[in-house]
Amino acid sequence: MRVIDSHTGGQPTRVIIEGGPNLGLGTIPEQKVVLEEQFDHIRKQTVLEPKCSDAMVGALLCEPSQEGCTAGVIFFNTSGYLGMCGHGLIGFMVTLAYLGRIEPGVHLIETPVGVVKATLKNPNEVEFENVESYCLHHDVIINVPSVGDVTGQVAWGGNWFFLVNEAPCELALENTEALTQIGRQVRGALVKHKVTGEDGAEIDHIEFFQTPKTGPVNSKSFVLCPGGAYDRSPCGTGTSAKVACLAKSGLLQPGEVWVQESFIGSQFQATYQHSGNGRVIPTICGNAYVYGDTQLVSQKGDPYINGIG
Repeated sequence: MRVIDSHTGGQPTRVIIEGGPNLGLGTIPEQKVVLEEQFDHIRKQTVLEPKCSDAMVGALLCEPSQEGCTAGVIFFNTSGYLGMCGHGLIGFMVTLAYLGRIEPGVHLIETPVGVVKATLKNPNEVEFENVESYCLHHDVIINVPSVGDVTGQVAWGGNWFFLVNEAPCELALENTEALTQIGRQVRGALVKHKVTGEDGAEIDHIEFFQTPKTGPVNSKSFVLCPGGAYDRSPCGTGTSAKVACLAKSGLLQPGEVWVQESFIGSQFQATYQHSGNGRVIPTICGNAYVYGDTQLVSQKGDPYINGIG
Protein backbone atom coordinates (compact mmCIF):
# COMPACT_ATOMS: atom_id res chain seq x y z
CA MET A 1 0.00 0.00 0.00
CA ARG A 2 1.13 3.51 -0.72
CA VAL A 3 0.41 5.90 2.12
CA ILE A 4 0.99 9.61 2.62
CA ASP A 5 1.79 10.75 6.17
CA SER A 6 1.08 14.26 7.41
CA HIS A 7 0.54 16.00 10.71
CA THR A 8 -2.09 18.57 11.64
CA GLY A 9 -0.94 20.66 14.59
CA GLY A 10 1.33 17.79 15.59
CA GLN A 11 -1.28 15.00 15.24
CA PRO A 12 -0.46 12.49 12.48
CA THR A 13 -2.72 11.27 9.67
CA ARG A 14 -1.89 8.36 7.36
CA VAL A 15 -3.87 8.32 4.10
CA ILE A 16 -4.06 5.13 2.05
CA ILE A 17 -3.99 6.30 -1.57
CA GLU A 18 -3.07 3.09 -3.41
CA GLY A 19 -3.42 -0.62 -2.68
CA GLY A 20 -6.47 -0.40 -0.45
CA PRO A 21 -9.40 -2.84 -0.63
CA ASN A 22 -12.29 -2.68 -3.10
CA LEU A 23 -15.29 -1.64 -0.99
CA GLY A 24 -17.84 -1.52 -3.80
CA LEU A 25 -19.85 1.43 -5.08
CA GLY A 26 -22.12 2.10 -2.10
CA THR A 27 -22.31 5.22 0.01
CA ILE A 28 -19.37 5.98 2.28
CA PRO A 29 -21.32 4.73 5.34
CA GLU A 30 -21.94 1.48 3.43
CA GLN A 31 -18.30 1.26 2.38
CA LYS A 32 -17.29 1.79 6.02
CA VAL A 33 -19.32 -1.28 7.01
CA VAL A 34 -17.58 -3.36 4.32
CA LEU A 35 -14.16 -2.15 5.49
CA GLU A 36 -14.97 -2.90 9.11
CA GLU A 37 -16.52 -6.33 8.52
CA GLN A 38 -14.38 -7.70 5.68
CA PHE A 39 -11.10 -5.78 5.61
CA ASP A 40 -10.33 -4.76 9.18
CA HIS A 41 -6.86 -6.24 8.72
CA ILE A 42 -6.11 -3.24 6.47
CA ARG A 43 -6.77 -0.90 9.40
CA LYS A 44 -4.56 -3.01 11.64
CA GLN A 45 -1.74 -3.19 9.08
CA THR A 46 -1.84 0.57 8.66
CA VAL A 47 -2.02 2.07 12.17
CA LEU A 48 -1.09 -0.56 14.76
CA GLU A 49 2.41 -1.14 16.08
CA PRO A 50 5.05 -2.01 14.94
CA LYS A 51 4.31 0.05 11.82
CA CYS A 52 2.88 3.03 13.68
CA SER A 53 2.26 4.78 16.99
CA ASP A 54 -0.90 5.03 19.09
CA ALA A 55 -1.40 8.66 18.03
CA MET A 56 -1.86 7.85 14.33
CA VAL A 57 -5.24 8.26 12.64
CA GLY A 58 -5.68 6.44 9.36
CA ALA A 59 -7.78 7.50 6.39
CA LEU A 60 -8.80 5.52 3.34
CA LEU A 61 -9.30 7.48 0.11
CA CYS A 62 -12.58 6.25 -1.41
CA GLU A 63 -14.76 6.89 -4.43
CA PRO A 64 -17.61 9.16 -3.34
CA SER A 65 -21.23 8.22 -4.02
CA GLN A 66 -22.70 11.70 -3.58
CA GLU A 67 -22.93 13.89 -6.67
CA GLY A 68 -20.52 16.83 -6.67
CA CYS A 69 -18.14 15.34 -4.11
CA THR A 70 -14.41 15.47 -4.85
CA ALA A 71 -13.58 12.39 -2.76
CA GLY A 72 -14.79 10.08 -0.05
CA VAL A 73 -12.88 9.18 3.10
CA ILE A 74 -13.16 6.71 5.98
CA PHE A 75 -11.25 7.49 9.18
CA PHE A 76 -9.96 4.93 11.68
CA ASN A 77 -7.50 4.56 14.53
CA THR A 78 -5.92 1.89 16.72
CA SER A 79 -9.22 1.00 18.39
CA GLY A 80 -11.66 1.13 15.48
CA TYR A 81 -13.49 3.55 13.20
CA LEU A 82 -14.39 7.24 13.49
CA GLY A 83 -17.45 9.01 12.13
CA MET A 84 -15.45 12.13 11.38
CA CYS A 85 -12.00 13.45 12.20
CA GLY A 86 -11.26 17.16 12.00
CA HIS A 87 -7.48 17.04 12.08
CA GLY A 88 -7.66 14.02 9.76
CA LEU A 89 -9.78 15.90 7.22
CA ILE A 90 -7.28 18.77 7.19
CA GLY A 91 -4.45 16.26 6.69
CA PHE A 92 -6.50 14.47 4.01
CA MET A 93 -7.02 17.70 2.04
CA VAL A 94 -3.35 18.69 2.30
CA THR A 95 -2.43 15.19 1.11
CA LEU A 96 -4.66 15.53 -1.97
CA ALA A 97 -3.05 18.91 -2.66
CA TYR A 98 0.44 17.40 -2.28
CA LEU A 99 -0.52 14.76 -4.87
CA GLY A 100 -1.81 17.42 -7.26
CA ARG A 101 -5.33 15.99 -7.14
CA ILE A 102 -7.04 19.17 -5.94
CA GLU A 103 -6.52 22.90 -6.42
CA PRO A 104 -7.21 25.68 -3.90
CA GLY A 105 -10.94 26.24 -3.53
CA VAL A 106 -14.04 24.57 -2.17
CA HIS A 107 -14.40 20.78 -2.23
CA LEU A 108 -17.15 18.49 -0.96
CA ILE A 109 -15.87 15.42 0.89
CA GLU A 110 -18.16 12.48 1.67
CA THR A 111 -17.59 11.02 5.16
CA PRO A 112 -19.44 8.33 7.14
CA VAL A 113 -21.43 11.02 8.97
CA GLY A 114 -22.27 13.17 5.97
CA VAL A 115 -20.87 15.48 3.31
CA VAL A 116 -18.38 18.05 4.60
CA LYS A 117 -17.47 21.25 2.74
CA ALA A 118 -13.72 21.85 2.88
CA THR A 119 -11.80 24.80 1.47
CA LEU A 120 -8.15 24.41 0.53
CA LYS A 121 -6.90 27.95 1.21
CA ASN A 122 -3.30 27.15 0.28
CA PRO A 123 -1.24 23.93 0.10
CA ASN A 124 -1.07 23.70 3.91
CA GLU A 125 -4.15 25.51 5.22
CA VAL A 126 -7.67 24.08 5.24
CA GLU A 127 -10.98 25.39 6.49
CA PHE A 128 -13.97 23.08 6.72
CA GLU A 129 -17.61 23.22 7.69
CA ASN A 130 -18.19 20.30 10.00
CA VAL A 131 -21.37 18.26 10.38
CA GLU A 132 -24.18 19.59 12.54
CA SER A 133 -22.96 19.72 16.12
CA TYR A 134 -24.92 20.04 19.34
CA CYS A 135 -24.87 19.84 23.12
CA LEU A 136 -27.05 16.95 24.27
CA HIS A 137 -26.71 17.32 28.06
CA HIS A 138 -25.45 20.21 30.21
CA ASP A 139 -23.96 19.88 33.69
CA VAL A 140 -23.78 16.10 33.93
CA ILE A 141 -22.22 15.08 37.26
CA ILE A 142 -20.37 11.77 37.60
CA ASN A 143 -18.23 10.43 40.40
CA VAL A 144 -14.66 9.60 39.40
CA PRO A 145 -12.65 7.55 41.95
CA SER A 146 -9.45 9.61 41.98
CA VAL A 147 -10.95 13.11 41.83
CA GLY A 148 -14.51 12.93 43.15
CA ASP A 149 -17.46 14.56 41.40
CA VAL A 150 -16.77 15.80 37.86
CA THR A 151 -19.15 18.03 35.91
CA GLY A 152 -19.24 18.07 32.13
CA GLN A 153 -21.29 18.35 28.97
CA VAL A 154 -22.22 15.58 26.53
CA ALA A 155 -21.89 16.86 22.98
CA TRP A 156 -21.63 15.70 19.37
CA GLY A 157 -19.13 17.20 16.93
CA GLY A 158 -18.77 14.24 14.58
CA ASN A 159 -17.82 12.01 17.53
CA TRP A 160 -19.29 11.87 21.06
CA PHE A 161 -17.49 13.89 23.72
CA PHE A 162 -17.64 14.44 27.46
CA LEU A 163 -16.36 17.99 27.94
CA VAL A 164 -14.97 18.93 31.37
CA ASN A 165 -14.46 22.68 31.76
CA GLU A 166 -12.30 22.42 34.89
CA ALA A 167 -9.25 20.23 34.18
CA PRO A 168 -8.25 17.97 37.10
CA CYS A 169 -4.69 19.33 36.98
CA GLU A 170 -2.64 21.77 34.94
CA LEU A 171 -2.62 20.97 31.22
CA ALA A 172 1.14 20.53 30.93
CA LEU A 173 3.25 17.82 29.32
CA GLU A 174 4.59 16.65 32.67
CA ASN A 175 1.00 15.75 33.61
CA THR A 176 0.35 13.62 30.51
CA GLU A 177 0.21 10.34 32.42
CA ALA A 178 -2.06 11.71 35.14
CA LEU A 179 -4.45 13.28 32.63
CA THR A 180 -4.55 10.07 30.60
CA GLN A 181 -5.34 7.97 33.67
CA ILE A 182 -8.05 10.36 34.87
CA GLY A 183 -9.49 10.52 31.35
CA ARG A 184 -9.80 6.73 31.31
CA GLN A 185 -11.46 6.82 34.72
CA VAL A 186 -13.93 9.43 33.47
CA ARG A 187 -14.75 7.19 30.50
CA GLY A 188 -15.30 4.27 32.87
CA ALA A 189 -17.50 6.40 35.14
CA LEU A 190 -19.67 7.40 32.19
CA VAL A 191 -20.27 3.71 31.48
CA LYS A 192 -20.95 2.97 35.16
CA HIS A 193 -23.43 5.84 35.43
CA LYS A 194 -24.98 4.92 32.05
CA VAL A 195 -24.27 8.33 30.54
CA THR A 196 -24.34 8.04 26.76
CA GLY A 197 -24.75 9.98 23.59
CA GLU A 198 -27.95 9.90 21.57
CA ASP A 199 -29.61 6.50 21.18
CA GLY A 200 -27.23 4.97 23.71
CA ALA A 201 -24.08 5.78 21.71
CA GLU A 202 -20.80 5.33 23.59
CA ILE A 203 -18.99 8.51 24.61
CA ASP A 204 -15.48 7.60 23.53
CA HIS A 205 -13.71 10.99 23.65
CA ILE A 206 -12.92 12.80 26.91
CA GLU A 207 -11.81 16.44 26.84
CA PHE A 208 -10.45 18.59 29.66
CA PHE A 209 -10.28 22.39 29.32
CA GLN A 210 -8.33 25.18 30.96
CA THR A 211 -8.34 28.93 30.43
CA PRO A 212 -4.88 30.10 29.26
CA LYS A 213 -3.14 32.61 31.48
CA THR A 214 -1.84 34.76 28.62
CA GLY A 215 -2.08 35.22 24.86
CA PRO A 216 -4.89 35.50 22.28
CA VAL A 217 -6.15 31.97 22.97
CA ASN A 218 -9.63 31.31 24.35
CA SER A 219 -9.08 27.81 25.68
CA LYS A 220 -6.48 25.06 26.06
CA SER A 221 -7.50 21.40 25.92
CA PHE A 222 -6.43 17.82 26.52
CA VAL A 223 -8.31 15.23 24.47
CA LEU A 224 -8.19 11.52 25.28
CA CYS A 225 -8.96 9.55 22.11
CA PRO A 226 -10.63 6.11 21.96
CA GLY A 227 -7.32 4.27 21.49
CA GLY A 228 -5.91 5.73 24.71
CA ALA A 229 -3.56 8.30 23.12
CA TYR A 230 -4.02 12.03 23.57
CA ASP A 231 -4.70 14.30 20.59
CA ARG A 232 -1.70 16.45 19.72
CA SER A 233 -3.92 18.78 17.66
CA PRO A 234 -6.73 20.92 19.13
CA CYS A 235 -9.14 18.22 17.80
CA GLY A 236 -11.56 19.35 15.10
CA THR A 237 -14.56 17.34 16.27
CA GLY A 238 -13.79 18.24 19.89
CA THR A 239 -13.58 21.94 19.04
CA SER A 240 -16.89 21.59 17.19
CA ALA A 241 -18.48 20.00 20.27
CA LYS A 242 -17.06 22.79 22.44
CA VAL A 243 -18.42 25.51 20.14
CA ALA A 244 -21.85 23.84 20.20
CA CYS A 245 -21.86 23.95 24.02
CA LEU A 246 -20.75 27.58 24.07
CA ALA A 247 -23.48 28.47 21.58
CA LYS A 248 -26.15 26.73 23.67
CA SER A 249 -24.97 28.62 26.78
CA GLY A 250 -24.97 31.97 24.94
CA LEU A 251 -21.22 32.38 25.57
CA LEU A 252 -20.24 32.54 21.88
CA GLN A 253 -22.11 34.36 19.15
CA PRO A 254 -22.45 33.27 15.49
CA GLY A 255 -19.39 34.37 13.50
CA GLU A 256 -17.35 35.10 16.62
CA VAL A 257 -13.89 33.48 16.49
CA TRP A 258 -12.93 30.93 19.13
CA VAL A 259 -9.23 30.01 19.26
CA GLN A 260 -8.68 26.53 20.63
CA GLU A 261 -5.16 25.54 21.67
CA SER A 262 -4.00 21.93 21.92
CA PHE A 263 -2.09 20.27 24.73
CA ILE A 264 1.17 20.91 22.82
CA GLY A 265 0.36 24.49 21.78
CA SER A 266 -0.98 24.17 18.21
CA GLN A 267 -4.16 26.09 17.37
CA PHE A 268 -7.44 25.89 15.45
CA GLN A 269 -9.71 28.84 14.75
CA ALA A 270 -13.43 28.10 15.02
CA THR A 271 -16.68 29.92 14.30
CA TYR A 272 -20.25 28.71 13.89
CA GLN A 273 -23.63 29.46 12.38
CA HIS A 274 -26.99 28.28 13.67
CA SER A 275 -28.60 25.43 11.73
CA GLY A 276 -31.87 25.15 13.66
CA ASN A 277 -33.21 22.90 16.43
CA GLY A 278 -30.49 24.15 18.77
CA ARG A 279 -27.73 22.81 16.53
CA VAL A 280 -24.83 24.62 14.88
CA ILE A 281 -22.57 24.27 11.86
CA PRO A 282 -18.99 24.83 13.07
CA THR A 283 -16.23 26.03 10.76
CA ILE A 284 -12.71 24.97 11.72
CA CYS A 285 -9.44 26.24 10.23
CA GLY A 286 -5.98 24.70 10.70
CA ASN A 287 -2.72 23.74 9.02
CA ALA A 288 -1.16 20.40 8.06
CA TYR A 289 2.16 19.36 6.54
CA VAL A 290 3.12 16.23 4.61
CA TYR A 291 6.21 14.47 5.96
CA GLY A 292 6.15 11.00 4.40
CA ASP A 293 5.39 9.24 1.12
CA THR A 294 5.70 5.57 1.97
CA GLN A 295 5.15 2.07 0.60
CA LEU A 296 3.92 -0.27 3.34
CA VAL A 297 5.05 -3.87 2.83
CA SER A 298 3.48 -7.03 4.28
CA GLN A 299 5.89 -9.96 4.09
CA LYS A 300 4.74 -13.56 4.29
CA GLY A 301 5.61 -15.11 7.62
CA ASP A 302 5.61 -11.84 9.58
CA PRO A 303 4.02 -12.78 12.95
CA TYR A 304 2.89 -9.17 13.44
CA ILE A 305 1.63 -8.57 9.91
CA ASN A 306 -1.68 -7.36 11.36
CA GLY A 307 -0.10 -5.41 14.17
CA ILE A 308 0.26 -5.86 17.90
CA GLY A 309 -2.94 -5.89 19.89
